[in-house]
Amino acid sequence: MSSTVTLLDGGMGRELLRIGAPFRQPEWSALALIEGPEQVVQAHTNFVRAGAEVITPNSYAVVPFHLGEARFASSGHALAALAGKLAREAAQVSARGVTVAGSLPPLFGSYRPDLFDAVDAPRIIDPLVAGLAAHVDMWLGETRGAIAEAEAVRAALDRAGSDLELWISYALDDDGSTGRLRSGEAAGDAVARAIDRGATTVLFN
Repeated sequence: MSSTVTLLDGGMGRELLRIGAPFRQPEWSALALIEGPEQVVQAHTNFVRAGAEVITPNSYAVVPFHLGEARFASSGHALAALAGKLAREAAQVSARGVTVAGSLPPLFGSYRPDLFDAVDAPRIIDPLVAGLAAHVDMWLGETRGAIAEAEAVRAALDRAGSDLELWISYALDDDGSTGRLRSGEAAGDAVARAIDRGATTVLFN
């Protein structure tokens, strides 16, 4: 029996903080895109040098929750595009193949599926997909707390006409032994739905 191990990158926010990049709340990791893009490249490069085969653009905090509504409306698409461009730049420096997985984050706050609004979701996720699309090899729906959050990722990719590979990452409740998402939905149901909607890999936080 053979197995394959794929090494992913680490937490972008923690790495940016470690190397002294611009970093504060509420912008969190998105601040480095605005004030220190060269340090975003450095963070990606550090992960690649450590052996990461898949890296994710620094788009996790490119949402109104962190940027505010006005800045997201004016700059969300451009910041997502910059995040993708910087990740691609770091990936291309490596002599080995490094995959760039477009990071589609929780739209209304991490670990807060109760705040998810399916009607309002396209307003936020569509600019992220549009900005990242030219720079990524695949998509990663990150830290989804509910099945509906994963559905929003699939719907956005369908609207954009993207047929790139999709991975979905779910966040389990604080007591991981329950086998349930933060929403209370069964992890098994979430996996089945993700696969049914075309995800090739399902991950868990």
